[in-house]
Formats: sequence, C-alpha cells, structure tokens
Amino acid sequence: MSSAAATLSKSQILREFRRSKSALIGAGILLGLILMTIYSAVAVPLESYRQWNNPNFWIDLPKSAAPAWTNVGFGPKMPEHFILHAKDASISTSEGRGDNSRIITYSYNVNFNADLYPSDFMLLYSAKYGSIQPALQADVLRPDGKEFRIYFAPLPPSSIASSSNGGSSNEFSGRIFSTDSGIVGNLRGYVNTFAYRQDPSRPQVMIFADSQQNQVLKGTYTIRETFFLFGKDDSVTDSGVILGGKVYGLMGTDELRRDLATGILWGAPVALFIGLTVSIASVLIGLIYGVIAGYKGKRTDEGLMRINDIFYSLPTLPLLVILSVTIGRSIFLITGFLVIFGWVGMAKISRSLALQLKNLQYVEAAKLMGQSDAKIIFRHIIPQLLPLTFASIAIAVPSAILGEAALSFLGLGDPSIPTWGQILHDANSAGAAVRGLWWWIVPPGLMIALTGLGFALIGNAMDAIVNPRGKRM
Repeated sequence: MSSAAATLSKSQILREFRRSKSALIGAGILLGLILMTIYSAVAVPLESYRQWNNPNFWIDLPKSAAPAWTNVGFGPKMPEHFILHAKDASISTSEGRGDNSRIITYSYNVNFNADLYPSDFMLLYSAKYGSIQPALQADVLRPDGKEFRIYFAPLPPSSIASSSNGGSSNEFSGRIFSTDSGIVGNLRGYVNTFAYRQDPSRPQVMIFADSQQNQVLKGTYTIRETFFLFGKDDSVTDSGVILGGKVYGLMGTDELRRDLATGILWGAPVALFIGLTVSIASVLIGLIYGVIAGYKGKRTDEGLMRINDIFYSLPTLPLLVILSVTIGRSIFLITGFLVIFGWVGMAKISRSLALQLKNLQYVEAAKLMGQSDAKIIFRHIIPQLLPLTFASIAIAVPSAILGEAALSFLGLGDPSIPTWGQILHDANSAGAAVRGLWWWIVPPGLMIALTGLGFALIGNAMDAIVNPRGKRM
C-alpha cells in the first residue's frame, strides 16, 4: 500500500464500497447477523441462554423432532407438537354448591390435521390450596361431536394443612401422562363407541381415532381441564396441555429436546463477539507491533521480528487444544487464546508498510521539528494505515469464528453457552448424521459458512479499494 492509497478520503472509500456487488452481499449478511443478535436480545428469553444445558428446562419439547415446515413436502403429514398453557385457553368460572367452592374450566382448542396419531399427551396443572384437596376433571370434545371424559381425580394432598376458616396454602404442580391408569380406566367405558376395536392402553390413538374408520380423525379438538376448588383462598395458577408430535418449530429439536432455533439465534451474538473481538484486538496489536518494528529499525526491528517468527511458526490448533485443556474453556479465555496467535500476520504487513512511510517527507519533517517517536507513530503513520486496518479486521473475523467452532467441535469450547460449534459437537456425539437428523447439522454449519463468507466479501472489497495494486471490484 502506497501513500497515494492511504490518502483515499472516506467518501471515496464509501463510494467504491457501494459499487462493489460482493461488498453489498457481505454487508447484507452482516446486517442479517446484527438483526438476529437484536432479536435474540429482545424477543428470546434470556433464561433459554442460561439454561441451554439444563434438560429440565426443555422437558416439554419433543426429542429429535424435525422442523414444522417439513410437513409441506410429500409423504404422510406428521403430527405437530403442541404446547398450550393458560394464556392459550378460554377460561370460565362458576360457583359450586358449597360456600367457598368454585369451578374453573380451561378450554384448549387444537386443530389436528396430521395423517398419523400423536405420540402421547400430557395434562399440566399448578394450583394453590389448603387441607381440602381440589379435584381435576379432563374432557375431550372430538370433531365428530363425541365427548370423552378421560380423567377425574383429586389433586395430591397439600403439605401444609389449612384451618377450617382458610389458613395458609401450598402450591403444587404436576403432570398427568397419557399412560396414567386413571386415563386408561376412563377410556375403557368408550370402547364400544368405535366400530373397530380400540385399545384403551393407547389413549393417544383411541382419542384421535375415527369411530367408524380405523384412521385418524382430523379436525378441531377441544380439551377441557375443570378444577373443583373448595377453599376460599384456593386458586389455579397455571394449566396446560402438551400434545406430543414429530415436528416442532422452525429448526426442530435435538436429542436433549432443546429448541435448535433458540441455539442458532443465540449463536449469532456469540459469533459476532468472538469474531470482532479477536479480529480487532489481533489487528491492532499486530499493527502497533509491526509499525514500531519497521519505524525503529535496526536491532529493535530484528528482535521484534524474530519474536514474530517464533509465534508464526507455532502450530496454532494443537496449542489451542493444550491451552483449553490445561487452563480453561471459558469463552473469554478462548477469545484470549485466539488473540495470542492472531496478530502475527498483521505485524509483518504493517512492518513492511512502516518501512516505506517512515521515509516520506512529512515524517522526516516531524522528526526535524523534534516530535517524539511515539507521537510520529500514532499521529502520522498509523492513521495512514487505518483503511488497510479495517479491511484486515473484516478478513480476520472468519478465521476467529472458525477457530472457536473447531475447538467447540472437538469438545473443548465453552459448554455453558450455545454456539454453532457446540451444536455441531453435540450433533456429532449423538450420531446425527447417521440417524438422518440433518436439521441438527445443516443450520449451524450453514451459519458458520455464511458468517465467514460475509466478512470475507467485505474484507476483500475493502482490500481492493485501499490497495491500488488490487483489482477494483
């Protein structure tokens, strides 16, 4: 890079950037990553980031479910996984026969149009009550007008007894699975409703089967949970229905039931943090290091560049593996490790440019005026290299992201946070490729490739603009 290239104004650089198709494509990819980061911070619950490796947090989701949009293709339409809570229900309240008794009904509508039966279902509840146990009744109104009472039983006794005039109460949460003996026993009374023999031990099949034909009954189902409360302070804090399916969400789920769309979204800010932090720190360190070496010359230059050569000759990936195993796998430590090995290339480039710039007239004039070496370096030389610096930062981002992804894929990344490399590591450990779980592999791999491509396009375009010997794009 000559001094003529260094004197390009900001408006000239911006104008050339806008003319470059590859630069605009890269900027579009970067904008998409920024929008993903903003959406993750605003719309995705932070708890999903903190609890990424907590299986209990994802217990309501299906295991290894394909994305919901795969149902658009050929073949039988798979049942979709539904998760409904109190906010999704229509709620009605009526007075009971006793003074303090009440009846609260939560009605859930499910439009079921799959060609296969649900895998299972669950009834969820959470209630506060004292010594008098509330009762829960569950009914299903089918599209053909038939209504099945599938469950009726009191809730478990409260651990804190209340006094007769309504004292303290305890909150209890529970789940009633489709295999519950109460559900199986209630469904035995409806066996004669079907023209074909139905097995009550498979409630998810019996409830969703056509009464005249041995096939799935499609249409809108209404599932009602009715709570009979007998205490003045008794209340229902939550209710819900989970209908098990084979497809779920935009990206599906993995073996641990985690929503992969959440992991892909949270991976964007992590990738940008790692890529930009490592590239900015590495380029700035290499820039200052190389300029000092080139400007000072002689023994200083010789000593600094021998150190640079030592770092340049080190095998990066094996050393990163050793550092991760011996020191730690925190995302901040990994970022620091990548910076340690990322500055050497920029140091060589900036040194060669500093050797040219230090002989220019305005630098010689600054020396004659008595300005210190530090002032000359930071005021007269480094500003001339800033256009190249921005291009180098963009070019260095993909290698930083790939470095973290490589460590995570080897199982040496930060296990506490969702990254694209960590998702690929989990997929590889679970044999996702052999099992055909492509949605666990393709999206994170594609995001790594797109992110690297975007920054590479921006960096190459910037390099062509600020380097007069490169082709204008």
